[in-house]
Amino acid sequence: MATSMVIGTQWGDEGKGKIVDCLAERADVVVRSQGGNNAGHTVVVDDKAFALRLLPSGILYDNKTNIIGTGVVIDPKVLLGEIAGLEKEGKSAKTLKISDRAHLIMPYHIALDTAEEASKGDAKIGTTKNGIGPCYADKINRIGIRVCDLYDMDVFKEKLAYNVEFKNKILRNVYGADGVNYDEILVDYINYAEALKPYVTDTNIALLKAVKADKKVLFEGAQATMLDLDHGTYPFVTSSHPIAGGASTGAGIGPNYLKNIFGVVKAYATRVGAGPFPTEQLNEIGENLRNLGHEFGTVTGRPRRTGWLDLMVVKYAAGLNSLDYLAITRLDILDSFKELKICVGYKLNGKDVEGFPADLKDLEACEPVYETLPGWETDISGIREYDKLPENARQYVERIAEVTGVPLGIVSVGPNRNQTIDLVKIF
Repeated sequence: MATSMVIGTQWGDEGKGKIVDCLAERADVVVRSQGGNNAGHTVVVDDKAFALRLLPSGILYDNKTNIIGTGVVIDPKVLLGEIAGLEKEGKSAKTLKISDRAHLIMPYHIALDTAEEASKGDAKIGTTKNGIGPCYADKINRIGIRVCDLYDMDVFKEKLAYNVEFKNKILRNVYGADGVNYDEILVDYINYAEALKPYVTDTNIALLKAVKADKKVLFEGAQATMLDLDHGTYPFVTSSHPIAGGASTGAGIGPNYLKNIFGVVKAYATRVGAGPFPTEQLNEIGENLRNLGHEFGTVTGRPRRTGWLDLMVVKYAAGLNSLDYLAITRLDILDSFKELKICVGYKLNGKDVEGFPADLKDLEACEPVYETLPGWETDISGIREYDKLPENARQYVERIAEVTGVPLGIVSVGPNRNQTIDLVKIF
């Protein structure tokens, strides 16, 4: 069975898009299983960067089937805009399949997201205000609108009328915000339904057929383990499950079909928004990492918080996702550092911490236990063979594998497809 999966092991922005793109070149099917347009993958092809929000990374190839699964929440306006932008660059979305079970982001979700975040003051979560959380909340509350509802207008109108009336009461009476207009939404979504119709299908069936036909299927994760709704640094998390188990649910396929799981590890640490970040460097080191790595959000443009690599995080992710291999990214960003630190443990009140703390006050109080390793102080971006990496660079990535207990699978030394060292071949 030829399947593989790419999972972020930190707080997102690890460079998953690059790893997915490399594996997608050899895959037949690429599946996006959760999240929404709050997640962005940047893929560089021939020195041109493509910022993908909802479209699977395989869309940049002409001969790949690309699936947006049931676990994804879809803003039709954003998706159609992304398709149009792709076509403008000479690419095509003709191989795209969209789950008829996926939930739709509606204008009232975005309005509620914006109003609620504004009301929190200093307690803001750091949401992208794209309506992702409110859409998932409606899904859980069983009042959500799915893609299939677009093609039964009586059902769609009934659900829309209920939600607009209900959400407007909240917007106006709780947040003092403007409501949304039923008639305007109805017209827009009738148009979206027509535009999306060629892509909509039962993706559960399509995916199962592909797997059983021994097609090479790649599952791409959005966001990352530490943003998982259950297992991340709650409440500073996303609204879905960007872990291997979530991929099974969101793609609509049994867990035994998921093999060759790659955990993507950025060679240093970053996160966007609020929440504990034990190895954060609020100093010149952090500023250097941000500037050298161009650490600004794909979707939001927000500066990312930066720090040393935290292997307590990666080790936690390794267990949650049953990782088979590590994919180390952005190693080249560390080329100019004389020495590097990696966190190999935490101490809380003078005692070693086992596992990863759930209580955010405990996590904030944790003191990182660092190991210091020598830097390599040379440009590695042109190296294509592992043995030709500087000894100190090899020592750095091998220490990551040793501490986490997961073997190396891929080492990336730059943003382009050809700046990749494959240590294992999956497809």
